Amino acid sequence: MKITTLAEYTPEMATRVRELLIQLSRSGKDRGKIPKEWFDNLIASPYHDMLLAIDDSGKIQGIATLSIIMGPIVRRVAYLEDFVTDESVRGQGIGTALWDAMLVWAKSKNCTELNFTSGQGREAAWKFYLSKGAEIYDTNFFRKTM
Repeated sequence: MKITTLAEYTPEMATRVRELLIQLSRSGKDRGKIPKEWFDNLIASPYHDMLLAIDDSGKIQGIATLSIIMGPIVRRVAYLEDFVTDESVRGQGIGTALWDAMLVWAKSKNCTELNFTSGQGREAAWKFYLSKGAEIYDTNFFRKTM
């Protein structure tokens, strides 16, 4: 297993990323393909990256999408948008390898925190995060559709 940063678009990679995202959020199944432009923007940006966990056969078994958020008080914060390992390989250390790579990525970008949300009903994910020293905050998540 190796962890690498997405550096090149291929249709096969895009299909695999979509398959993993559907495992993370079933609502993604109805949203169609991820546009190539999204991957191109991600790859070109100094503020966003996707980490890929790739097994010895070359198959992507997990992903983590990270962004840098800059604010006036906490200067640089890493934000984890998507984090998923394939259901067939969970419990084999891939999530931990991605987690460790996320922390290295955030530190390399001079971030002081890694922030993220995790939806209701994700007890296994919450247990994982707590085992890694993450804290749960009592907060509400809001969304305004534009």
